Amino acid sequence: MELEKLINLSDEELKQQEAASAEQIFRLRFQKSLGNNEGLKKLKTLKLDIARIKTIARQRELGIVTTVRAVKTPKTAKPVKAEAAAKPAAKAAKAPAAKKTVKTTAKAGAKKAKKD
Repeated sequence: MELEKLINLSDEELKQQEAASAEQIFRLRFQKSLGNNEGLKKLKTLKLDIARIKTIARQRELGIVTTVRAVKTPKTAKPVKAEAAAKPAAKAAKAPAAKKTVKTTAKAGAKKAKKD
């Protein structure tokens, strides 16, 4: 269940939701022990739901105000033209050659420093 929905529930509804989730976990574990591996993902989500419910209940006991953070959605990538895609590939091909020259000059400089 989503955090926003859980925050809006009353204390009694939170307890009911926790009990229902715990019962579902019990049933899934029982099915798992019998060899039925369906619903293993559901088991993980139910555990997370119970943890969220307990966290919200504890925050209410302590008087901590809970708010839901706004989640930033990633910007969608713009389609790239074929020409634009070829340019970075050409730059990437030239880059390793430039690094080799830097390494060789650095080695030469180090050798000169040792001789002096």
